[in-house]
Amino acid sequence: MDRASLPVVSVVVVNYRGAEDTITCVRGLTEVDYPAELLQVIVVDNEAHDTARLKAELPGVEIVTSAQNLGFAGGCNLGVEKATGGVLAFLNNDARADRNWIKAAIRVFHAEPAVGAVASKVLDWDGEKIDFVDGGLTWFGMGYKRHAGQDDDGSHDGPKDVLFGTGSAMFVRAEVYRELGGFDERFFMFYEDVDLGWRLNLRGWRVRYEPASLTFHRHHASMSSIDLSRELYLLERNALAALYKNFSDETLAKVLPAALALCVRRATARGEIDATQLEITRRPSDPALDREPVGVSRQALAGFLAIDQFVELMPSLAESRKVEQAARRLSDTDLVPLMRKALEPAYPLPRYLAAHDVLVDVLGLDDVFGKPRKILVITGDAISDRMAGPAIRAWHMADVLSGEHQVRLVTTNPLCAPPDAPFAVERARPKELPPHVAWADVVVLQGHALEMIGELKKQSSTKIVVCDMYDPMHLELLEQGKDDTDEKRALDLETVTRVLNTQLERGDFFLCASERQRHFWLGHLASLGRLTPTLYDNDPTTESLLGIVPFGLSGKPPQRTGPAIKDVVPGVTDADKVVIWAGGVYSWFDPLSLIQAMDHLRERQPSAKLYFLGMKHPNPEVPDMDIAGQTRALSEQLGLTGKNVFFNDGWVPYNERQNWLLDADCGVTTHYEHVETTFAFRTRVLDYLWAGLPIVTTSGDSFADLVLREGLGVVVPPEDPEALADALEKVLYDEEFAAACRERIAVVRERFTWETALAPLAEFCRNPRPAADRLPGSAPMVRTPGLSKADKVKRDLRLVREYLDAGGPTELAKRATGRLRKIARGGS
Repeated sequence: MDRASLPVVSVVVVNYRGAEDTITCVRGLTEVDYPAELLQVIVVDNEAHDTARLKAELPGVEIVTSAQNLGFAGGCNLGVEKATGGVLAFLNNDARADRNWIKAAIRVFHAEPAVGAVASKVLDWDGEKIDFVDGGLTWFGMGYKRHAGQDDDGSHDGPKDVLFGTGSAMFVRAEVYRELGGFDERFFMFYEDVDLGWRLNLRGWRVRYEPASLTFHRHHASMSSIDLSRELYLLERNALAALYKNFSDETLAKVLPAALALCVRRATARGEIDATQLEITRRPSDPALDREPVGVSRQALAGFLAIDQFVELMPSLAESRKVEQAARRLSDTDLVPLMRKALEPAYPLPRYLAAHDVLVDVLGLDDVFGKPRKILVITGDAISDRMAGPAIRAWHMADVLSGEHQVRLVTTNPLCAPPDAPFAVERARPKELPPHVAWADVVVLQGHALEMIGELKKQSSTKIVVCDMYDPMHLELLEQGKDDTDEKRALDLETVTRVLNTQLERGDFFLCASERQRHFWLGHLASLGRLTPTLYDNDPTTESLLGIVPFGLSGKPPQRTGPAIKDVVPGVTDADKVVIWAGGVYSWFDPLSLIQAMDHLRERQPSAKLYFLGMKHPNPEVPDMDIAGQTRALSEQLGLTGKNVFFNDGWVPYNERQNWLLDADCGVTTHYEHVETTFAFRTRVLDYLWAGLPIVTTSGDSFADLVLREGLGVVVPPEDPEALADALEKVLYDEEFAAACRERIAVVRERFTWETALAPLAEFCRNPRPAADRLPGSAPMVRTPGLSKADKVKRDLRLVREYLDAGGPTELAKRATGRLRKIARGGS
């Protein structure tokens, strides 16, 4: 790594009556491969027992003294108060660091800015047995080290995301640690690292296990003189505190009663207490014996006292819970994979195991920790059996995602009469959207939906948002509004651009329809400042921010359910060759050249017929466009209507459109040469692929490139009726050419099934995370040092020379005025 990219690392070591171990630990840090001037070592002496010796034997180390024993959590937080580094490192005093311990962790932070903490690999002192390579969490709040005590056989040498790292050796971004308030001091020791990792993950930060960041640990050397009952007490109490703070309301309602009951059963099982001894039928013959004390082991007592003291902590924990629940960005479901085996009972005690199974079964806890994620899809388009582009897209998003998740499709359109679906479909007015958003773990939205949900628009919102940007509305508006006044066009464009910018500033993941669109939206994101070093370092491809999700088609070939055009529409016979225009007639299309082409073609091929599938958009909020009237008028003027050109005045049912497509011999789409075309994605072309129809299209959009590259039909120049007529004649009447097109279409269409097209969205929803630049507490690890007074003078003299060379005294005066204004605002 470049020296300039290395941050100051503040290593915090907590000592409690363990000076010998602490001195060995800290002296070992001199062997670590990291610049000494960038390494701050802080030793916190709890209870001040060893302060004098530590100061004498560790010169250059900052010794922080606490008159009382603050525990590991409080000691670490006290040390952090003195920390100046951009990265905090926590190391147990009975551990020793490998030479590469720090640099390996820093590499992870640089390579993956969404990582908030790095968990080191920890082996025993001899480097043979595992101490920490992964963390697990039970449903009742107990964190544990998976594989602890096993041989280190190399099977855990791959980096991975974990729920938490061990406090004995871990790194945390300093600003993130402070944002979270550090370790929870109420824990004193045990599970404070579990709680911190849990909170990091809930807020969207990743905790990354990095095996190259290695340490060696004398396990529990600091606990060797402590009775097991005191350890059990802390473990039981802190597990309850952790789950109370961090589980959602819904999960907690089921888990907490069961966790309390299980804590009691662990206590009675550990102490081998006869749980039936107070049964009324077991009264002794001498009533005085019933008043004798009953012996309870300290290990059993630990569980009862843990519950008692958990109750004492509940008022303060409730305040912390409010903070954590308000800040959470991920659901409990999102973290289940990181819990590893959430239903692991943890203790091999027969009576305890029986109770565990009863509670899991009766309270349905296996459903809680295996339940699907909740995904909300919002569209502004009409949901009915006659759906257009955005609604069709939203419908299939919901359909594909419902295979893994609980999905709710909501439309704000007045028309909501959906076909049967394996997911919930509802209509909601804008003011009714907040409860739907509150229900969801992930919100996928289209169009203007974000504008209707004020809380979701805010940068402070913690909800994960996916924005579907496949429709560049502002580019469509340039063409669509040409008949409006200049003032209205400018205002409409400004409004739509602001709507899009709000989405681009707020979203955590974006969908676009093609590689061309991806480049277009990357430009937008860059101009808005979203392509930050943090985001770029996290993913140089930016695929984790912007995925290509084209329109899709059904994986099942179209099945005819009845005739639709041939021998049904008056003037079209079974012997005719039908060209279909599948979709609406909008301002950015060029149906006029197509009408003129049909006029040319009918002279050579009278059997060529053109059928417009839909002249009336199914969304009642979409107005008729003037181009539709012009198209009808030109067809009438040329005498084509009812003879060679036919119009469907409505909109065919979406689930029946295959009948019209299968009655056609080729599909056509024509458009003008302008910016909307460059970035458009003509969804109707997918229907042509689905039905195996050779395609005729004008050049300029991404589908024209596909048709040309794969040989799926003919591409013609824009606004060239004669070339268009020739192309139509070729695909309609050259049977060998048409058959070859169909053969290639059969291969290409497999790339566009909905399951394939929506793969980036499905993958994101399996592990949804906030965008790296939207994580709370994100800040640079390495800051540029401020200039000294001498350096500032040199800089100013250099600038004076540059300004004089550039424009003489006038330029110098102008720049000096601007400089004074900046200083007045607090600049330097």
